[in-house]
Amino acid sequence: MEISPEKSLWFMFIKGDLNAFSSLFKHFYPMLHGYGMKISGNTELTEDCLQSFFIYLHDNKDKIGEVTHVKSYLFISYRRALLKVLKKERLYSTFNETMENNMGFVFSKEELSSKQETIKLKSTALIKILNSLSTREKEAIYLKYYSNLKTQEISEIMGISYQSVQNTLQKAFTKLRDKSESDALHHILQNS
Repeated sequence: MEISPEKSLWFMFIKGDLNAFSSLFKHFYPMLHGYGMKISGNTELTEDCLQSFFIYLHDNKDKIGEVTHVKSYLFISYRRALLKVLKKERLYSTFNETMENNMGFVFSKEELSSKQETIKLKSTALIKILNSLSTREKEAIYLKYYSNLKTQEISEIMGISYQSVQNTLQKAFTKLRDKSESDALHHILQNS
């Protein structure tokens, strides 16, 4: 069985290799930062928490041990750390309440231009449609298409079942399709 580069890097990191730790940091920091910004909407809090998270990893590498899926482990662990900080700052009460009502999980033009998917709408219209989804739906789409995680990994990160992730993604795509078709029809009727 072939060992992935991430898993090999992780193994070297837990054995104390500083270059491996530096490589993990450089590789995963941007992804985790983007995800943290989606959850907290606060740059300073996201960066402070992410730096504390990497310090925690470094200081506790002997206790952490081997990890099967490095990327999903880091997303899960960082998400927990960030939600813990948000809870301490009284910005977080319960997962559902916060995810659905308080968090600024919003897509930007930059994300859409760097990861153009099959939807062929102008980016501003697509942003509007994406941002009309529930926060949970936006988070699932972000993790699937912008962080390139598998459904099982998303399930672990979000703390919901595999089937719930599939259902959430399906609902999101149904809403996206219906909304884009409705907007396209409305545009055609206005211009005729």
